[in-house]
Amino acid sequence: MKNKIIAPSMLAADFGNLQRDTEMVNESKADWFHIDIMDGVFVPNISYGMPVLKAIGKHAKKPLDVHLMIVDPDRYIKHFADLGAEVLTVHYEACTHLHRSLQAIKAEGMKAGVALNPHTPVSVLEDIIQDIDLVLIMSVNPGFGGQKFIENTYKKVSQLKAMIDAHNASTLIEVDGGVNAKNAPALIEAGANALVAGSFVFSSESPMDTIANLKEVITK
Repeated sequence: MKNKIIAPSMLAADFGNLQRDTEMVNESKADWFHIDIMDGVFVPNISYGMPVLKAIGKHAKKPLDVHLMIVDPDRYIKHFADLGAEVLTVHYEACTHLHRSLQAIKAEGMKAGVALNPHTPVSVLEDIIQDIDLVLIMSVNPGFGGQKFIENTYKKVSQLKAMIDAHNASTLIEVDGGVNAKNAPALIEAGANALVAGSFVFSSESPMDTIANLKEVITK
């Protein structure tokens, strides 16, 4: 799992042609499907829920990387396991008992991820870093696609990588928000393992070529 991972964000896909875009990702050099679930409470937007995830899962041939931007995510852990999520990421800011949430995710057979908003320091995870399979660093404020990349992200990724190494953990680092071919190499250099790309992929003339190019620039 330590290979460099590209995870197109399906939030930026064409919902009127969801099967087409899902099959495009299947045929591309992407590694995962990144699925954003928003409730309009934790973040100021509503994305899609379980029926859309089920529709994507019906056609997806690659792992489903599900990012919950919702309050009280514990209520739905089993539901997302049943829908085929391979990685389930909850927000540090939304979990009162984070360790318990991570154990519940793992008990359902999924990889357990923790997302951090831009204002949240990576140090909050030090005591439980060995229990986390993936940390998702938000490089924009969560809720909407197409935002500008926050430059402080490089520093956070480096700090997180140092923490993971210090604790001899195998945690993956994922970055989501404003990722493109220009900043991707520097994110990988800082220690990232997985990059989420939404608008950059789906707004391009050839999403499949854009994914291939992104994969190439991070594996050089």
